[in-house]
Amino acid sequence: MTGSLLFEAIMFLLGAIICVSIAKRLGLSSVIGYLLAGVLIGPYVLGFIGEEGEDILHFAEFGVVMMLFLIGLEIEPKNFWKMRKTILGMGGIQVAATMLLSYLLFNFLGFDWKVSLVISMAVALSSTAIAMQTIKEKGLMNTNFGTSAFSILLFQDIIVIFMLGFIPLLSTSVSTNATNTHSESSSLLESLPMGFQTLAIILSVVLIIVVGKYLIVPMLRKVAKTGVRELLIAAALLIVFGISFLMEFVGISPALGAFLGGVVLSNSEYKHELESTLEPFKNLLLGLFFMAVGASINFIVIAKSPFTIGGILIAIILIKAFVLYVTGTIFKLKLDQKLLLTFSLAQVGEFAFVLLSFAFGLNILEQEQMDMLLVITALSMAITPIISIVNERFILPKVGTKESVKRPMDHIAKSQKIILVGFGHFGSTIGRFLRSHGVEATILDHDSNRVDFLRKMGFEVYYGDATREDLLESAGIAEAKIVICATNKIAVSKAISKIIKEKYPHVELMIRTKNRYDAYELLNNGEQNIYRESLETSLVLAKDVLSKMGFRKYTLNRQVQNFIKYDEDSLRRLATETKREDAYIFKAKKELEQQEKFLNEDFKRGIVEFDNHWDSEHIREILNKSKK
Repeated sequence: MTGSLLFEAIMFLLGAIICVSIAKRLGLSSVIGYLLAGVLIGPYVLGFIGEEGEDILHFAEFGVVMMLFLIGLEIEPKNFWKMRKTILGMGGIQVAATMLLSYLLFNFLGFDWKVSLVISMAVALSSTAIAMQTIKEKGLMNTNFGTSAFSILLFQDIIVIFMLGFIPLLSTSVSTNATNTHSESSSLLESLPMGFQTLAIILSVVLIIVVGKYLIVPMLRKVAKTGVRELLIAAALLIVFGISFLMEFVGISPALGAFLGGVVLSNSEYKHELESTLEPFKNLLLGLFFMAVGASINFIVIAKSPFTIGGILIAIILIKAFVLYVTGTIFKLKLDQKLLLTFSLAQVGEFAFVLLSFAFGLNILEQEQMDMLLVITALSMAITPIISIVNERFILPKVGTKESVKRPMDHIAKSQKIILVGFGHFGSTIGRFLRSHGVEATILDHDSNRVDFLRKMGFEVYYGDATREDLLESAGIAEAKIVICATNKIAVSKAISKIIKEKYPHVELMIRTKNRYDAYELLNNGEQNIYRESLETSLVLAKDVLSKMGFRKYTLNRQVQNFIKYDEDSLRRLATETKREDAYIFKAKKELEQQEKFLNEDFKRGIVEFDNHWDSEHIREILNKSKK
């Protein structure tokens, strides 16, 4: 039964649904859920998935490829060029220093110098899949930590190409394994002289740029004209798979090729369409990748030498953490950003599987060494999310936040009567408008670099997690009148709401929400001051459209206010029906009909139809005459 493809697919999906749901309910990363699911259904625990886990791992690596393609779509070429110093600087220091220290460690442990060199190459690489998934999940991509981590990971993906080209030089014999490996994974670069290999790499990159601009974009235009959604999905998958195949054919990392393809297409009109089309495939394959990593943890190998494996694992993590912390210090990252960087990239990455397998095929590594290193790689990836949680919950609050609290200007925050949580695009508009009317607010933000920028702008600000009661107390919540929650994370809003209800009932809470469903959740929790971020903007646009169609502006302003009133009343009535889908749909349809009926009656009844206020034709004529 376990050999059935359908059975294994069911086990993967069932394991993901159960374990990820539990992990998210416990407030953990989804990566932990996927890894745990892989361990449970793998050959060494429940045995639902057999020894073909390695094949699944190779297939699931398409998730990493798609992720880098989508990241490339978000980075315009000019921004990528601006990052070159960070990529070469931070990435170069991290890889070189980690390789040196790892080489010395394994040489000290008695490994041959060639084996030590290969292992040091593998150890220098971190997991792009785990790190980037966590960064994106927590919305940290635009922080200094996010850009630094991305720069290091991108450099690692590039350096893999040269590592794969260098490893064959260490082999002194060609075995059956090597012959098989060569026949199965032969590339164009392997058959070319060294000078032509460089030329082939350059030509491949140029080919991606030319094809992206003159072939892929016109192809997408043709596909879009058909109006067939599935053809666009097929075209998006063809782009990713085609670029990956080309890169693999010439011996370059498919993930790097996909990233370059994304950068080339980042300025095209189909950027957002490609993102929305590929996102579900990326998430599914990344989940499969994490599960395959969990399933590949060989508990038999661990049982044979647990202390050796445990000792080497700890040593590797400490070495990588030390190098990352020093690298962050050299590039003057703040303490909290350095700690995030240190704990997020201290694992051995997925490309280590490729390097180690390649070296084993060339007889550089022995079977026992290979098995041990694969287990260490998988374990380091599996425990990374756990280490990150320890850092965020126990270390950062005591170390990172404390440093920020000691910064100047924090002492005057208690004198403010308004606390503003979150200072992104939404929160900054609120803060600026308040300050323009002489009203100062204490601003709480979780990005230390943004905190520094705000202080230069003259805003009073705390760095830290606003869901922590001690930080709210430092910000003066006991004397505050209003807390404005301007973050787009509903979990943060709910946590703050709970603290205020329990400890500070005198404080009025005003909450931004992204959509109706977040608003429903907050209303059901007893909150009343809910502000949907898209409501007013969409009505302003609709009002301007009708104005251009000849409707009077005063009329439209009155109707907009009526619409908001009816919609807010409807929102509160519908909030209690969200758990029952049939009842919700029925009641929502009735509410929509009622709203449109009321608005139409308002318009026809003469409340606003015959007004002659500030934008009436009579006033317009007077204004026009005065201009003449």
